[in-house]
Amino acid sequence: MLDTDTPTALLASVFGFPEFRPGQEEIVQAVLAGEPTLAIMPTGGGKSLCFQLPALCREGATLVVSPLIALMRDQVAALKALGIEAGALCSANTEEENAEVFDAIEAGRLKLLYMAPERLNTSGAEHVIRRAGVRLIAVDEAHCVSQWGHDFRPDYLSIGPLAARLKVPLAAFTATADAETREEIVTRLFGGTPPRSFLRGFDRPNIRLAFTAKDSPRKQILAYAAARRGQSGIVYCGTRARTESLAAALSAEGHTAVAYHGGMEPEPRRSVERRFQAEDGLIVVATVAFGMGVDKPDIRWVAHADLPKSIEAYYQEIGRSGRDGLPADTLTLYGSDDIRLRRSQIDEGLAPPERKSADHGRLNALLGLSEAQGCRRVQLLAYFGEAAEPCGNCDLCENPPELFDGTEAVQMALSAMLRTGEWFGAGHLVDILIGNPTDKVKARGHDELPTFGVGKARKRGEWQAIYRQMLGHDLVRPDPERHGALRMTEAARPILRGEAPVTLRKDAITRATENRRPAVKTLVSEEDEPLLSALKAKRRALAEAQRVPAYVVFPDRTLIEMVESRPETLDQMAQISGVGAKKLERYGAEFLGVLTGAATPEMHPKRRALAASGKGEAFDRLHAAAHQLYRGEAGTEKPLSCDTTLLRRIVERAPTNHDDLARVQGMNDARLERFANAFLAALAAE
Repeated sequence: MLDTDTPTALLASVFGFPEFRPGQEEIVQAVLAGEPTLAIMPTGGGKSLCFQLPALCREGATLVVSPLIALMRDQVAALKALGIEAGALCSANTEEENAEVFDAIEAGRLKLLYMAPERLNTSGAEHVIRRAGVRLIAVDEAHCVSQWGHDFRPDYLSIGPLAARLKVPLAAFTATADAETREEIVTRLFGGTPPRSFLRGFDRPNIRLAFTAKDSPRKQILAYAAARRGQSGIVYCGTRARTESLAAALSAEGHTAVAYHGGMEPEPRRSVERRFQAEDGLIVVATVAFGMGVDKPDIRWVAHADLPKSIEAYYQEIGRSGRDGLPADTLTLYGSDDIRLRRSQIDEGLAPPERKSADHGRLNALLGLSEAQGCRRVQLLAYFGEAAEPCGNCDLCENPPELFDGTEAVQMALSAMLRTGEWFGAGHLVDILIGNPTDKVKARGHDELPTFGVGKARKRGEWQAIYRQMLGHDLVRPDPERHGALRMTEAARPILRGEAPVTLRKDAITRATENRRPAVKTLVSEEDEPLLSALKAKRRALAEAQRVPAYVVFPDRTLIEMVESRPETLDQMAQISGVGAKKLERYGAEFLGVLTGAATPEMHPKRRALAASGKGEAFDRLHAAAHQLYRGEAGTEKPLSCDTTLLRRIVERAPTNHDDLARVQGMNDARLERFANAFLAALAAE
């Protein structure tokens, strides 16, 4: 089967997909041709297929460098479920698993070998790679090679030299790479020689984007999860302690929720990873340690209880939702404390000044997104260099914000800062503006300033929201050398002098009412929910029996298509996206039984293989014709049969004339004379 079939044929027969997703096919062809390749594709856009499919078509094995053990093991399990020889060499393997991989290497059967970058530099690793007959290296999450990126892995730097020593082509894939990171990938992986590059866009239109200011964040997260009860989700938190307290709060509300962070022991962490992959409806409350290993396609929502580190981190983290292309929700909470924390982390870091400046720029982009005044998707994609129209699938498209001229308010806020020497935070400055004579205000004589009480027409919360928007627009920044006191940036000077206006969001000052929250989108109609639940129960039972993640059996998208199309035969089941030959053989009858409520008749293996490629009905017509003409048209001639192997050859060859049919092995003169016309007519009906 392998090495000789076309990518399109394998796409259907092995992976069960009728066609490529946009942008996949030309990447597959470039990798298959051995061209150095860099592909930037959105999470959920089908990156893995772009190296897995060429691996099946090429001679030898493909080495896949992947950053996390959980990710490798999940992909290997999914490939094995498709009947593909794949294995991972990692520290989590049992002796039996390692032996199985080495046996496949020695027998020359292994097509994909997964390894972590750290293992590449261990003793004997290169010998194993050579022994496996590696002819291609695929680098997943290639942005990890960026030295100043948030996911930098030093051992990624050894991949380029390894490919050079092996004299094999290299293909790199990532969903998170701005122009600067792409340059680093070219330099560090490809030695500076530009590869064939594919930039397939960053838009994930199925993901709803939403931000809201913090206001009792625990209650906000609990309410958000309650509206999505029973759906798999991730809550990202800024600290380990917060993950544990929030997971406990969710559990107390009746959710199945667990904490995950880098301070946990290895086995509890692996337990959470296994549960998240296998269980429906589990919520993981995590730090960013729960990162690139997340390969679960049916995560329905991602919430940030704290502001992410950068716009790239935000994009990657929300990208873990809706990988199956179905509707997914995201919510990001943010506040002034988050902004001060992220600024101080940059300023107090060890990066050189130019890197700190770039990191402030990345944070500015995220803050601008949080305080956006129009479609969030337009602004997010603009950061990655893409133009877009308003999406209709973000909170600001659904509820356009009310804006106002905030120039005078910002001038008051800046004046309070400057008249106090830029030595104070927002709390003290708000006391001055609203005329609150605290002990601290009076002790410093700030109740005598011209700005004391100048903003009393606004409430404290309104001024706090104005300062937060000023932080978001980078008009003010916390100064780490002054213990976080706010100082004015150059961008604010024209506003202070009255040379430039500034527009602020009124809804960010007076909170939006509760009844403006959008309804949660459902995956199927209400009347179809019981059937979808029954299919998920069957999937869960099969997955638990095989000790694999549920999506390895079938992802949600495939189950939903089953519900919508209601197949009644294995031929119809084979046309469902995601049902390839191997899965039709292993699971087709089981799921068809759930759909029809009846037992599924046994089917000959050769006939079932044709069903998987959509040619089962043609086989049936040939079989019927052969049976009808067994003793000729009159029923008096000498018996002459065609076995299933011959009929399968004819279906696969699909001859359109007598000469083509004659070239099919097994079609001798006697069979041609008796069956040719009937067979060609049966094939023409296809």
